[in-house]
Amino acid sequence: MRLDDLEESQHVEDRRGSGLGGRSIGLGTVALVLVAMYFGVDPQMVLNLAQQVQPAAEAPQTPAERQDPKVKFVSQVLWSTEQIWKQQFAALGRQYTVPGLQIFSGMTSTACGQGQSAMGPFYCPPDQKVYIDLSFYQELQDRFKAPGDFAQAYVIAHEVGHHVQNLLGTSAKVQQARQQAGSEAESNAYSVKLELQADCYAGVWAYYADQQYHVLEAGDVEEALQAATAIGDDTLQKQAQGYAVPDSFTHGSSEQRVYWFKQGLQSGDLKECNTFKS
Repeated sequence: MRLDDLEESQHVEDRRGSGLGGRSIGLGTVALVLVAMYFGVDPQMVLNLAQQVQPAAEAPQTPAERQDPKVKFVSQVLWSTEQIWKQQFAALGRQYTVPGLQIFSGMTSTACGQGQSAMGPFYCPPDQKVYIDLSFYQELQDRFKAPGDFAQAYVIAHEVGHHVQNLLGTSAKVQQARQQAGSEAESNAYSVKLELQADCYAGVWAYYADQQYHVLEAGDVEEALQAATAIGDDTLQKQAQGYAVPDSFTHGSSEQRVYWFKQGLQSGDLKECNTFKS
């Protein structure tokens, strides 16, 4: 991924080593949480036990750590999303409010409650922030076999896609629909559509980021598609329990996630990201 023409966002907050990070969560704990959720065990119990045996958060960052190239990468990707979505909202006659992005380690406090590394990157609508523990990128490479900087950028763009949904009112409508759903399967189906639309929005970002800043290099799209495949619900469930339960999907299958990312990437058109019409 070529980042030469990208500036750094001024809306990234690095809270690692600030005393708010708490204890880190290992990859083994992530797997245990998935199994616990399947068997109806409160995943918070697993996290609490893990925190008791994990070492405490490290001391405040050194100057070298504050110049971490990973932080620069995140800042540049976020800056590119800011430029693209400002333009897209302007075309809709609306003003884009940029999200914040907090980098944390282990645990962090959010307007949505306690954030955990085991949750993976996430977006919190009330405070309009994306949260990410950079150890997830190592997990993306090692556990999910989805290496590459563009795969990492796709993750950020997907979470920013949730911010776009929040600003457009889509998230609130989906939340209301889920509350009124007649079954858990129906509620989950709404969540899947929301997640797939965020994938499509990530594709729209990639379309314009390449047009304007020529960010794509050979193999980049394949990296993003591999990441989308690796974090599909069916793939994750098969890893955790040996089989998939479609009615329990909340993010979409690998095939769906790939399809909708490509839909946005190939069209660059928000209207082509209506995952709710089917």
